[in-house]
Amino acid sequence: MTISILVDSNILLDMLGGGEGIGWTRGKLVRHGAESDLVVNPIVWSEIGARYASEEELEDALKGLELEREPLPFAAAWRAGRAHALYRSRGGARERTLPDFLIGAHAEVAGHALLTRDPARYRSYFPDIDIIAPDTHP
Repeated sequence: MTISILVDSNILLDMLGGGEGIGWTRGKLVRHGAESDLVVNPIVWSEIGARYASEEELEDALKGLELEREPLPFAAAWRAGRAHALYRSRGGARERTLPDFLIGAHAEVAGHALLTRDPARYRSYFPDIDIIAPDTHP
């Protein structure tokens, strides 16, 4: 059985812009891409797409990666809303949080592992997903 891995926006932004975690990111994408299906959803696509004038430019920038595009399930959208409500009840700020909740909920609902450099919020609100991050997968 092939494992599927949802790729977080920060991973692709590293690859596209040479971010701080480029070495770790490149290694994990190569390794996991050879062993697993790498998945993106519309939330990730929108976050990385903001850097490009056209979708064709974005696709061209990512052409070396085999990424499966998967829609966001309605069950994940509902789960993200519940996690975000819990976050807000704990005093969390609204800024830039909902995309992370949508990504985490998608991984949870679809049974994907999650490749990210920023695992803290995912671990707090989606403790059952398998997270591939620098602190646990150096």
